[in-house]
Amino acid sequence: MPRSTLPLQTLKIHLRLAETNEIFSLPQCQNDLTLKQLKSDLELLTGIPFHFQRLHYLDEIDLPDDSTFMDNDIVPGGTITMRIWKQDGWGHLVAAAVKGDTLKLVQLGVTEEYAGTSPYAKILGPEQKKEWVAHRAFVALFVASHRGHVNTVKFLLSHGADVRSKTPLGRTALHVAAVMGRCECIELLVSFGARALDPDCEGQTAVRLAQRWGQKESKRALMRVPRQLAGARPQHQDGAVQQAHGQPA
Repeated sequence: MPRSTLPLQTLKIHLRLAETNEIFSLPQCQNDLTLKQLKSDLELLTGIPFHFQRLHYLDEIDLPDDSTFMDNDIVPGGTITMRIWKQDGWGHLVAAAVKGDTLKLVQLGVTEEYAGTSPYAKILGPEQKKEWVAHRAFVALFVASHRGHVNTVKFLLSHGADVRSKTPLGRTALHVAAVMGRCECIELLVSFGARALDPDCEGQTAVRLAQRWGQKESKRALMRVPRQLAGARPQHQDGAVQQAHGQPA
């Protein structure tokens, strides 16, 4: 039977994050799902920004974004591996944020005081370095908020991490904190200016995502935000994180 005429099938798939050895369950994947669509869901499920995800199955060859589960012969019960973009120590930074290891994050360049000891940081000019540090701080904030590491989130925010920075899919740290039910992080992010009604590129606010993911406490915490502080900005791309030095395309 030609592949194009094969019946749709719902697969239960596992995903392993190589840098931390965490296992995530993906129970409702149809075999016509593209890897690009999967990565969007994985940004919320794993807390790893879309543009850092490199997905592999059976070997270390990157799965093309426009390919489907069927194209890659992914079978029920299979395990997809996610690896983080290796350049410039991003994998180490993500692993430290997952653990809430604030000291390690400082050593990896998430504050303005960073001396620039990595090979890449040493070649940057002052403005480039500022952008580089800001992006690293945001990624650390995004991952730490997803995992619920309140002290790490507080440290990053207190040292200049931008609470309104976004992934290329338009998601902030507040979006993933809401999805995971991290109420303490939600309150902290809001106190630093995060907007509960700021939509991602699919038009989903943190409130809507909390509802979709069944996080009632998250929704309640977000609904308590004063209306003047929760107000959404127009949906556009200038708030999204752009390609920064040393990050993947």
